[in-house]
Amino acid sequence: MVPTIKKILYATDLSETAKYAFSYAADQAKHYDAMITIVYVMESMNPMIENQVKDMVGKEKWESLKLEKMNYLTQQIKSRIEDFCTEMESHIDSCRLLVEDIRISKGNPGEEILNASKKIGADMIVMGNYGHNIIQEALIGGSARTVVKNSEVPVLLIRLPKK
Repeated sequence: MVPTIKKILYATDLSETAKYAFSYAADQAKHYDAMITIVYVMESMNPMIENQVKDMVGKEKWESLKLEKMNYLTQQIKSRIEDFCTEMESHIDSCRLLVEDIRISKGNPGEEILNASKKIGADMIVMGNYGHNIIQEALIGGSARTVVKNSEVPVLLIRLPKK
């Protein structure tokens, strides 16, 4: 059976590894004529600390700060996509048109990536993975392990090449 891939979920933490992984997501999207949804997950703050900060700055200011952070992250992701597409212009036609949506959520990264995959009906997940020393190579990172273990769709883990 030939896979039908029309929706790719690309998970990013804005690292160099994630940027490198985007090239694979874009290549797969071009190959399969698919669209990419980008997800970035902010880890939840300790509830006790969050309440203390909220009490110190006030509820309205806290909500404003959270909104500013979300807008900043969205702009960072869009900027990185623009930079990547500019670099790859000769290799990937219409790179910017491959991205359908950018989602930013808060919570446990592995769980949020899986939730986003189900919500959009992803046919594939692409994400970066670290590991260049002996210990790291023996293990898959926590988020990646959670996604690989629990995903109902194929997961493509990408590492930076050794230099």
